[in-house]
Amino acid sequence: MQNYLSDLASWRNGRSAKGIPSICSAHPLVIEASMRHALRAKAHLLVEATCNQVNQDGGYTGMTPAGFRTFVEEIAARTGFPMEKLILGGDHLGPNPWKHLAAEEAMAKACTMIEAYASAGFTKLHLDTSMGCAGEPVALPDAVTAKRAARLAATAEAALDGHQGIKPVYVIGTEVPIPGGAMEELDVLEVTKAAAARETVEVHRKAFEAASATDAFTRVVAAVVQPGVEFGNENVIAYKSAEASELAASLAQLPGLVFEAHSTDYQTPEALRQLVLDGFAILKVGPGLTFALREAFYGLDQIAEFLFPGKRHETLIATMERVLTADPKNWEKYYHGADGERRIQRHFSYSDRIRYYWPHPEVDAAVKALFDLLDGVDIPETMVSQYLQASYLALREGRVQPRARDLALAAVDHVLEDYFAACRA
Repeated sequence: MQNYLSDLASWRNGRSAKGIPSICSAHPLVIEASMRHALRAKAHLLVEATCNQVNQDGGYTGMTPAGFRTFVEEIAARTGFPMEKLILGGDHLGPNPWKHLAAEEAMAKACTMIEAYASAGFTKLHLDTSMGCAGEPVALPDAVTAKRAARLAATAEAALDGHQGIKPVYVIGTEVPIPGGAMEELDVLEVTKAAAARETVEVHRKAFEAASATDAFTRVVAAVVQPGVEFGNENVIAYKSAEASELAASLAQLPGLVFEAHSTDYQTPEALRQLVLDGFAILKVGPGLTFALREAFYGLDQIAEFLFPGKRHETLIATMERVLTADPKNWEKYYHGADGERRIQRHFSYSDRIRYYWPHPEVDAAVKALFDLLDGVDIPETMVSQYLQASYLALREGRVQPRARDLALAAVDHVLEDYFAACRA
């Protein structure tokens, strides 16, 4: 059976899809919205889990790769999404969760992780060994990164030895943005040099050959490069096609490959479309989707408090602020400034580190209480205009019902359309 992504580089010459969005989220409503959108579009759906979200130790979601697969399959069953059109990917697979350890110990854990991903049927594997471990520099030489990536690929291949199913495709690269966006305000980014992209691919080719993983290298379909897009806490660096023209043109010397663009969250529809036309055929998005969902939750919170004042002992926003300040480990290293500035960032940062807190028992209970309060309520469209503006037009046109859950899904869907439309470019 052929991997759907195996001929990705040829898509730009076809008449159908030119690229594919990569949904990097473990939130069930984001995944459900993505499946519903892909169903309407009659498209395949790529859902990716990161090394920090999902690993053999459970990650911050508490799920192993096999557990994540079951989690996604259950959502697919509820939405009627066909499993043959679902592609599961592993993002940033490498030593990042254990980079505080010595390199060999961290890589041993990374090998265990990628073996678990491969064995669970993930068929797109992004190899990211670009970070230094304990005692190493922050950024590593290409040769070291490639050697470690090849080791991971060989481990995945060994885990599938004799397996008759779909073989995974791989994504390589050394100029990899950190998961979840930048840690500081950004002004400008340096686009990857064309020569550096070509050198990265060649170094990996040699490393895979040395690791007896030549067959795996024939299934490398993309390289991660920096096209000049990123987001910080309060600003977004917009894609400028002209500045990436030399990099885009280098694909002519990289047959069979496309570029994978990370941190494309919050880019405009036209920027996303141009990225795909320029050969960045995999558009990764995650925080941008949960940011839209948080907007919907907070809008519904305001609506519920207006319609049913005092019915809850605490609003969702108040619960979230209390939990965020009591348990700051997922945001305190990333948000800076005076107390007031950090309070704004906790709730409204583009990096959306609030997404780590939706599974928290108290927050989860507050979300359920909110939806229980609004259950069966037809929300006035004037209040949707006030608090859920992204879903207002869809409501007016009859594409969404004025119910809380539908409006939350519609908020995510509004963002998804930019990505699916760009990939139809």
